Amino acid sequence: MLLTTTNSVEGKKAVKYYGLVSGEAILGANIFKDLFAGIRDIVGGRSAAYEEELRRAKDIALDEMRQQARAMGANAIIGIDLDYETVGNGSMLMVSASGTAVTLE
Repeated sequence: MLLTTTNSVEGKKAVKYYGLVSGEAILGANIFKDLFAGIRDIVGGRSAAYEEELRRAKDIALDEMRQQARAMGANAIIGIDLDYETVGNGSMLMVSASGTAVTLE
């Protein structure tokens, strides 16, 4: 299934619009990841643990959207918007995704 942030796909025509599909994922970061991320914040650098959790949350949210679109009969999702947030004093990571399910010819 094609997933895109654009509202159209070059060379393809949307022949049917099914409507909005969405997916959400909220993942908790454990205390060890929080501790090591805090140390990295002090000394600088990237937090690989948080980056991996964000990737995992994004994949879950996009997969939920795919499942909804597939159940509607769509073969693509266009206009995808991804939103990243922290919840609960920053101890949980949330990714929400939404887009329009369509059939492309």
